[in-house]
Amino acid sequence: MTAEINKGPLLGMRHIQTLLIFFNITCLYIGRLNVGVSVVAMTNADSTNPDFPEYDWMEAEKSYIFSSFFWGYILTQFLGGYLCKRFGVKGVMFWGVFVSGVCSALTPLFIGFGGWKAYCGIRVIMGLAQGMVFPCIHHHLAKWSPPAERNRLGALSHTGMDCGNVSAMFLSGMIAKSAIGWPGISYVSAGLAFAWCAFWFVFGADNAVESRYISKEELHYIESSLKHSEGYHKTVIPVPWMAIWTSAPFLALTLTRCCATWGLSTLQAQIPTYMNGVLDLDMKSNAFFSALPFLAMWIMSYVYLITADVLLAGNRLSLTALRKTFNSLAFWIPCATLIGIGFLDQEQKNLAIALMTISVGINSGATIGSSLNTIDLSPNHASILMGILNTAATVVPIVTPLVVGVIVHEDNNRAEWQIVFIIAAVLFFVGNSVFLYFGTAVSQPWDAEDYLTVKVPELAISPAIHEAGKGIDGPSEKSLI
Repeated sequence: MTAEINKGPLLGMRHIQTLLIFFNITCLYIGRLNVGVSVVAMTNADSTNPDFPEYDWMEAEKSYIFSSFFWGYILTQFLGGYLCKRFGVKGVMFWGVFVSGVCSALTPLFIGFGGWKAYCGIRVIMGLAQGMVFPCIHHHLAKWSPPAERNRLGALSHTGMDCGNVSAMFLSGMIAKSAIGWPGISYVSAGLAFAWCAFWFVFGADNAVESRYISKEELHYIESSLKHSEGYHKTVIPVPWMAIWTSAPFLALTLTRCCATWGLSTLQAQIPTYMNGVLDLDMKSNAFFSALPFLAMWIMSYVYLITADVLLAGNRLSLTALRKTFNSLAFWIPCATLIGIGFLDQEQKNLAIALMTISVGINSGATIGSSLNTIDLSPNHASILMGILNTAATVVPIVTPLVVGVIVHEDNNRAEWQIVFIIAAVLFFVGNSVFLYFGTAVSQPWDAEDYLTVKVPELAISPAIHEAGKGIDGPSEKSLI
């Protein structure tokens, strides 16, 4: 006999939480990535709005600005993972986004009295605030997403990255040319962050049990599918640190995400500069064509999502096979196109833009391919895994602008940009090769709630054995890890 599961309303609170995470990521990415357009506008006022100050910053100083956000971002990944497990996601995410919005609002003021050094300083603080948020996102998804919907809800929420990329590139360029000039980029970013905080304060909840608006049917569906007991949300599960640090699938995932971050962060920060220098595009055209690859990325993310749903629903691929297939497409196709881009100049600008668009668009498959893999490996410790992974991956965006600053001495030197793109292509190839060999979507043994439990004969008798009147013979057992 079979019975249809009542999942509650068609648009339930789990979907609202997914939508809130989507806009959360969008707002944070706008604040993080608008620097690429802002720096071009600040150093070339004639191409945007000449009514605002122009700064004569050297390439090395620009690279410090691009890198500075991640100086702070790397320091709070572990802290964010710990705080959301200790105090809940809602408060940690609220204050992370609120402080990030304050930093955006203060950015023009800081630049006015401190130049590029003050710009770096305020972006370090922004990085500290945003660093606490992303470990919370994976923890939140693990608490709200039934296993059957986890891939869909996780991928939908992460398309906020693509929306943020598009908005940061395109809207920032339009704002820079408008009456409010380049300071308006920061003010709009701040306004979006504050608006999100208001919605999150009303509708956000650490889990389904604590939501004020969830229906009984949806609550039962989520809780029963996650196999959560009523006391689960009040229990802090010990973290198996040694098992995590020696887990081959998790270490492989960390290396894979680092390689992915190198390629994508290079494109996110440097596309406006590359298109202005090598392809000789003005600010208006630059804004559109800089955003075009990330618009393709956003559209392709839904193509990947629908395809994944079809493949999983029809049992055509296992989740592990699906992740590896999508990750291979997302890494190896850009690997080829990035090498091709390096051989093109302004006379082939249309082909260069097309290859750039293909490269970034196809790369969106990495979200389903490997980005969500932390939840597969350990739903109970997803925030901790994300904290470790993001800490390692955040080293990369610190280094990539500095490497570009060392390699590229003239923005219009195609040969120098060629080296930048070849390095990214090689890392894409290596990263996916490692994931193909070691990666998996199977929950790891150390995710079990009792993995670190000390089994003492008098204290650690399971309920079933206790009811049967049986004990445990022999010496006490303790996990070596």
